[in-house]
Amino acid sequence: MIDKAMAARLPTIWADRAAMFLLAAVALAAALTFRDYGLGWDDYTHSQYGDLLLKLYGSGFADARALSFVNLYKYGGGFDMLAALIAKVAPFTLYETRRLVGAAVGIVGLLITWRLARRLGGPVGGLVALVLLATCPIYYGHMFINAKDAPFAVAMVLLLYGAVRALDEYPNPNARTMVLVGLGLGATFGARILAVVAGPYVAAGIALIVAVEISRIGAGKALTRCGQFVIALLPALPLGYLIMGLLWPWSILSPLNPLHAAEYFDTFFEKPWRELYEGVRIAVPDMPASYLPHLFALKLPEAMLILGAIGLIGAFVAAARPRVPLNRRACLLTIALAAIFPVVLAMIMRPALYNGLRHFVFVIPPFAVLGGVAASWIIDWLRERSRIAVGVAAAVFAGAIALPVTELVRLHPYEYSSFNWASGGVRAAQGRYMLDYWGLAFKQAAQGLRAHLKQTHEKPPAGRRWVVAICGPQPPADVELGPQFETTWEEKRADFAMSLGTFYCEDIARPVIVDIQREGVMYARVYDLRGRPTPNLLTEPPP
Repeated sequence: MIDKAMAARLPTIWADRAAMFLLAAVALAAALTFRDYGLGWDDYTHSQYGDLLLKLYGSGFADARALSFVNLYKYGGGFDMLAALIAKVAPFTLYETRRLVGAAVGIVGLLITWRLARRLGGPVGGLVALVLLATCPIYYGHMFINAKDAPFAVAMVLLLYGAVRALDEYPNPNARTMVLVGLGLGATFGARILAVVAGPYVAAGIALIVAVEISRIGAGKALTRCGQFVIALLPALPLGYLIMGLLWPWSILSPLNPLHAAEYFDTFFEKPWRELYEGVRIAVPDMPASYLPHLFALKLPEAMLILGAIGLIGAFVAAARPRVPLNRRACLLTIALAAIFPVVLAMIMRPALYNGLRHFVFVIPPFAVLGGVAASWIIDWLRERSRIAVGVAAAVFAGAIALPVTELVRLHPYEYSSFNWASGGVRAAQGRYMLDYWGLAFKQAAQGLRAHLKQTHEKPPAGRRWVVAICGPQPPADVELGPQFETTWEEKRADFAMSLGTFYCEDIARPVIVDIQREGVMYARVYDLRGRPTPNLLTEPPP
């Protein structure tokens, strides 16, 4: 017989065990598949930046090339350094190691999101948030391939976790919480100066507590408690600054350098190009204000959209209810603003927007947390009425989660390009939105071309290599094809053409040697150009 105490603990036990099982399952899937992911536009340059940062530290700052390397010195290079360091001892290639390290960092983000949601929504809420994030194709796909935005998303949820712990323990956050806040500050600012957007929503949580306490205990006592809170967290600032300097050495060469980086990124820093949005080619500085909410609605899984929206509304409602404990109100307000404030700010400020949602991956973990909290509310409400209803709700949730899981499998290794089932998936998005905008499919296209030439026993003309014209990122194509090929932008002297399935690459009338498809959508092709007039590969001039 199970006693009542054990029966009460069973939901906690099974939810926590399920969460650990899911984390292990994601780790296993990553270990088995990380070599499937190709290179994107930024990989080659980022790998160089990581190597230069190691040389900077290894030379005692004598080799300072990293401090002026293209524009990457205005970003932190923690991920690039870590990957370059591990690649020196790992039994994989540099780029395979980058994919494995990216997966490991992404799994850390899953772990932090689970702990954050568990703190606010209990074990079941934590489990649901973890499921929502682990099965979100945007997050899962980007954690393998994105050296900037995915690590930044993990750093931001770490800072959010530290901030929520601090608000929960207000006005006396403990030393462990202070360290978490310091780690979060250092990791976020050491990744991207965009971390400043965390300030307003953390400040809002503090302001809510202070405002309510002024009405309850008077301004003097309330402000004294606020000062006590700030003093307890002050050691987090030098810790964060130290970590920021380690990850982003350029930032501490001058006290104003972070401000210079913010000014640099505040205006679009490249020659504008056009991207496909709603079937129209639009210059990236001119994207409509609806860009972000519209794409989130099309790309986030249905279960995350519904539960996250319920959690968002519920968090704002709870924050306004005096009957809810004040510290909890502040925590919920902070989480809600973390999920929505950066999006609203972008809609107002109208920065250049491109590459889908990759620059806003960092708002997805807090949105998953809100979904987990909403699920805990719903289950508690149903449990009071009917255990059968709880079972039905669990079955509905499992069915909803099956949709993105199916997409993860069918689109692999291009999960990041997913569109949700309600929008019609990538088949409906084709010709209307950007899909494989990072050119990951060149890996499979290159493998296909090599396999074709091996099967047909073809050799290049004597004295030269096969020449492949590229419509897409050339350095990744060069790496993926290998030394027996020469890549070029000049299609007139090429034997083959390797082209992305995107709007700026022409679908040319030439024999197709390799066709990389997912769900009936072409992601990349290799054409045979030999013995025929050479067509133009681009539909419009490059920027």
